[in-house]
Amino acid sequence: MPHVWKPSVTVAAVIERDGRFLLIEEETSDGVRLNQPAGHLDPLESLPQAVAREVMEETAHEFTPTALVGMYMSTYRSARRNEDVTYLRFAFCGEVGACHDRPLDHGIIRTLWMTRAEIAACQERHRSPLLLQCIDDYLKGQRAPLELVHTHASVFAAGA
Repeated sequence: MPHVWKPSVTVAAVIERDGRFLLIEEETSDGVRLNQPAGHLDPLESLPQAVAREVMEETAHEFTPTALVGMYMSTYRSARRNEDVTYLRFAFCGEVGACHDRPLDHGIIRTLWMTRAEIAACQERHRSPLLLQCIDDYLKGQRAPLELVHTHASVFAAGA
């Protein structure tokens, strides 16, 4: 049977406060890297639910997505798997809420608030080549209403 190509669906949060963006510093197979709070879409959840969950897991902050900043695709050469992995990223912006006293996801070293200039100055440390693109699109005012992201009820019934 031929190999079936399937991109990995991920979500990311572009969170800005006072000209600074909330990032995470994390251990990866390529060393310590910076990224937006981001991760994979899990079964039985919508894309907005996934991004809210990922922000909580990686930063301990509540997050309510309010708009879709963009949809992005990139390919990464995985040294661990020795193959190319394509990521389909849905980036959301929204409101950051309370920070809870809870452990961060495995591999997350810390959270940071950085300016766009600081982020651009360390691109060699970016986990994703899309990190700065998502921020730039956000800064340009690129927004789509959440109504464009529809999740059919069958997604939630799949585990029933």
